[in-house]
Amino acid sequence: MLNGMYTDRERCVRAVRSKDARFDGWFFTAVLTTGIYCRPSCPVVAPKPENMVFHASAAACQQAGFRACKRCRPDTSPGSPEWNRRADLVARAMRLIADGVVDREGVPGLAGRLGYSTRQVERQLLAELGAGPLALARAQRAQTARLLVESTELSMADVAFAAGFASVRTFNDTVREVFALSPTELRARVPKRNDATAAALRALPPRTPTPRTQPPGTTATPAATPAPATLHLRLPFRAPLNPDNLFGHLAATAVPGVEEWRDGAYRRTLRLPYGHGIVGLAPRPDHIACRLTLSDLRDLTVAISRCRRMLDLDADPVAVDDQLRTDPLLAPLVDKASGRRVPRTVDEAEFAVRAVLGQQVSTAAARTHAARLVAAHGDAVDDPEGGLTHLFPTPEALAAVDPESLAMPRTRRTTFTTLVEQLADGRLRLGVESDWTQARARLLALPGFGPWTVDVIAMRALGDPDAFLPTDLGVRRAARELGLPSTPAALTDRAAAWRPWRAYAVQYLWATDSHPINFLPA
Repeated sequence: MLNGMYTDRERCVRAVRSKDARFDGWFFTAVLTTGIYCRPSCPVVAPKPENMVFHASAAACQQAGFRACKRCRPDTSPGSPEWNRRADLVARAMRLIADGVVDREGVPGLAGRLGYSTRQVERQLLAELGAGPLALARAQRAQTARLLVESTELSMADVAFAAGFASVRTFNDTVREVFALSPTELRARVPKRNDATAAALRALPPRTPTPRTQPPGTTATPAATPAPATLHLRLPFRAPLNPDNLFGHLAATAVPGVEEWRDGAYRRTLRLPYGHGIVGLAPRPDHIACRLTLSDLRDLTVAISRCRRMLDLDADPVAVDDQLRTDPLLAPLVDKASGRRVPRTVDEAEFAVRAVLGQQVSTAAARTHAARLVAAHGDAVDDPEGGLTHLFPTPEALAAVDPESLAMPRTRRTTFTTLVEQLADGRLRLGVESDWTQARARLLALPGFGPWTVDVIAMRALGDPDAFLPTDLGVRRAARELGLPSTPAALTDRAAAWRPWRAYAVQYLWATDSHPINFLPA
């Protein structure tokens, strides 16, 4: 396991010398002689071992006084897979920080969601990562600011507030400290855009003044928030990545009006803290092309984080596949198409609702049920470039639905209404901060929730990499054809050797079938 890898000095030195990109995001190398920090795969000549110091996070490097390398841009590394593999306090806190909770609610809000005191949260983050929640959020704001400076023509004031800074002065000071360049110098280093791109940026609508909600403990009040804008981004990942089942699953189960496959990209609407967005995601050999339109640019960090989570881009496919290959019957599937990811979601509550709609019906029927709810109760959005029409309804909107209007058996109506009522009133909370064990127990206590429904929510909504579906018909059929045990109990015993990556084993087993979820759409 690579947990705490940055403390293994010899291993880190070997990774830096080999320039192994698999370790990008696992740790960061600070160079004492130059005062910069790099990712392990930095292309420059490796420094002498005695001049290297290793940190678990970019924030820890920045707190120690190091600046980001201009060559390898360590702030753009994939995130550490540790935070998606674990369900302890530190991992849950890191997922919430990535989701922008500290910027919106402050450290007290972060601690409240986790059920701990602010002191406990700060102490554990400092012990493991060398930086507290404010420093980690600051590093994330700096990365967002760099994206906006380099990919838009927004004024620096608009960039500052969109990235989450409370003042332009703080924005300027942070960018200089982290990147050793002023915001203007950062923008000047970007190659000149072609005429078409420049014209498109100039055509963006003017800013619409909107009051900005301040996180607790801040006092600055900017005058305005940037207007809607479209950004073109590259989302990095650890190779290999097999896009077939990842995009195939999302496209085959897409809810009309909310999701679609168009022109080689998966597109969907996003409900975000400050507004809404539309994202288009397309697989490329070394990155995911992301076209993101936001009604409020303050949602940029959250939108990127949720898209990365949906596509499982921070996974460590080498570690996953190496473990699964230890089973001689599973190894041929891994060798045939390595790098499979678990298709997840941008909205945990939405997925739970869709899991109930999909109980004991076909994929097509589940999409039809969801589409009816979307058309009747979702918020309308404008999509000039495609066929997206709505945001998926909120639990509050669904809780107001007349159960008699639902075209489903009475027992499933009870399951549906109980779920949305508990999501709406807060008795059930599903999110990146969820404790997987507690969430499972609460879901199992709901009427109509059996092991399959609970585990598919754990796998795809909560992000548990070890969630397993031994009763799933597709999994059992694949197991039988491979010569694996096909009864749930025996298959669970055999799958103990696949832990903690059983959710990925499910993807390989499902991929033996000819269902559309396993194929990249044409």
